[in-house]
Amino acid sequence: MAAPEDGTRVFDFDRDAPGQTPAGFEVSVGSWQVVEDASAPSGGRALAQQAQSRDADFNVVLAAGTSYADVDVTVTLRAIAGRIDRGGGLIWRAQGGEDYYVVRYNPLEDNLRLYTVVRGVRRMLKSASPRLDHAAWHTLRVVMRGDHIECFLDGERYLEAHDTTFSAAGCVGLWTKADAQTQFDSLRVREASGEAE
Repeated sequence: MAAPEDGTRVFDFDRDAPGQTPAGFEVSVGSWQVVEDASAPSGGRALAQQAQSRDADFNVVLAAGTSYADVDVTVTLRAIAGRIDRGGGLIWRAQGGEDYYVVRYNPLEDNLRLYTVVRGVRRMLKSASPRLDHAAWHTLRVVMRGDHIECFLDGERYLEAHDTTFSAAGCVGLWTKADAQTQFDSLRVREASGEAE
């Protein structure tokens, strides 16, 4: 993990051992392991969710040392497999493995959706329908200040909402559903300030 001068914390997984969960990450559900991948944007490794969980399961891993209320968080992801579900997303203001905000991109459905998850129950706030290359790496970004949420995919803002379900600082993390096997790289998080760029 690196920490640039602007306060951004960067998790690129390139110093973590393949076959292991990265140091400082806590698995709630799923099988989250570092894998070798020469196509990963930051270098030769990525964090992969490899479990093929039941339909109702949310696969969650949290960066335990993070705590943000106003947050600007970005990750690159690539959908690898999944027949029930595919793709994945970002978690923020997590109060644990069952209480958080999540935005997720699903190439099977060609949609980007913003949810709250409270005691493991998901509620949709917004949805959009981007049409992208399903096999490519994509960049997902969320900026939240107060109750204002903005969600970006490959630099374009697709979703905007106001919500007060979670107001306290919480962890950031990564998410997939059911049998969605997805690779993640270059998780970047910092305190949000000013307007989203």
